[in-house]
Amino acid sequence: MKKLNVDVAVIGTGTAGMTAYRAAKAQGARTVVIEGGQYGTTCARVGCMPSKLLIAAAEAAHVMETSGPFGVHAGEVRVDGRAVMERVRRERDRFVGFVLEGVESMPVADRLQGHARFTSPCTLQVDDHTEIEAGRFVIATGSTPLRLPQLENVGPGVVTSDDVFYWDELPRSVAVIGTGVIGLELGQALSRLGVRVRLIARGGNIAHVSDPEVLRCAARVMGEELDIAFQTQVVGAEQDGDEVVLRTRDALGKESSERFQYVLMAAGRTPNVHDLGLEHTGLERGEDGIPLFDTRTMQCGTSHIFIAGDANNERALLHDAADHGKIAGDNAGRFPDVRPGLRRTPIAVAFSEPNIATLGKNWRTLCAGGQRKFAVGSVSFANQGRSRVMLQNKGLLRVYAEYGTRLFLGAEMIAPRAEHLAHLLAWACQMRLTVEQMLDMPFYHPVIEEGVRTALRDLAANLSKGDSETLVEDTEPGT
Repeated sequence: MKKLNVDVAVIGTGTAGMTAYRAAKAQGARTVVIEGGQYGTTCARVGCMPSKLLIAAAEAAHVMETSGPFGVHAGEVRVDGRAVMERVRRERDRFVGFVLEGVESMPVADRLQGHARFTSPCTLQVDDHTEIEAGRFVIATGSTPLRLPQLENVGPGVVTSDDVFYWDELPRSVAVIGTGVIGLELGQALSRLGVRVRLIARGGNIAHVSDPEVLRCAARVMGEELDIAFQTQVVGAEQDGDEVVLRTRDALGKESSERFQYVLMAAGRTPNVHDLGLEHTGLERGEDGIPLFDTRTMQCGTSHIFIAGDANNERALLHDAADHGKIAGDNAGRFPDVRPGLRRTPIAVAFSEPNIATLGKNWRTLCAGGQRKFAVGSVSFANQGRSRVMLQNKGLLRVYAEYGTRLFLGAEMIAPRAEHLAHLLAWACQMRLTVEQMLDMPFYHPVIEEGVRTALRDLAANLSKGDSETLVEDTEPGT
């Protein structure tokens, strides 16, 4: 067996792992990376980029089908499912190619392939070919789609979100299990491309929304377009020819069955930490098996081991994985000089239509501990000027600020082009602006951002009078 002795060993070559490798190398550490699967990040291969390609095709079809109210009639819309998926795969492979170029630019001696397991706190074994002794480690093993026990070993018709982007053709029908970001995005996109879709939610959640008012609005708005079964349990399924018979139970206990070409499990992802030999590291782990770590440094306890990206399950998003990797790699490279790294304001977006976004401190976080110490400002987009012009006048924005300091704390929303509104507000949050400072900023007319100003005005008034529950309609000029 080959033996290596290095300063830093990084397990995983996704976004977090590659970033950690580069950061550790920049600190002058002798560093290697180990990959147990395919090279190429989750985002590029089966995540954010191919899903946005599918969404873009769906948006094109939807625009053509809904142009009538503008007086524009496009005629019969024909979706070529094979051409849609061919473009998704082609462009996906292009994005993956860029990632592979980055991997291939690394010295060959710095790259190992195989499954890595800890055999002691300071050693890894990679398959049966290499033993690595290292002073520090970065666990960046990513995540895989969560699989439901009720749907195990059913047949080829039960798939995960990773499988979707290898389809040659759009299916006839799909049951999507889960109304989180992945399920919602894929479900709406497939529906707009002509696939019969039913979304099944165990509870009543939509994406990452925790504000009850925004959640109610999101459930109503998305339910106007999509067939969503809330409070519904998956009982089991059987493969019957080229279809799956899916059995479910509703909130009243009534069981029913329905046939779909595919049942798509999109109920989240689970960190890949359960076959790493962590029992040999001495690390303290939580009930989920993930080592306890400091979110500022990515250090596991006081050890020489760091954890980054989806593997630590803190914020399973690409930009956070990159930040995790930079912090973990820096600290592994200069260990034992461990320092807090840059943690940016949290921001998350579901690319449904309307977009759903959260940023800063969300409702659930702010309500933790019982006594409320924040005010709320709101705006409905039903009559917001620019939104109505575009016939996208659906949604609700809720913004939060701290009593006393009047500091802006965060927001939750379902809104037209919320991906842009969320960035605007996340920057304000990271800059620790007060509500008054935000209202001093320029707002053009007519733009959707005028809705942000209306919500901030409501927030300022509620900060002053202590009323945090008033909902106002947008009354900007032009509405």
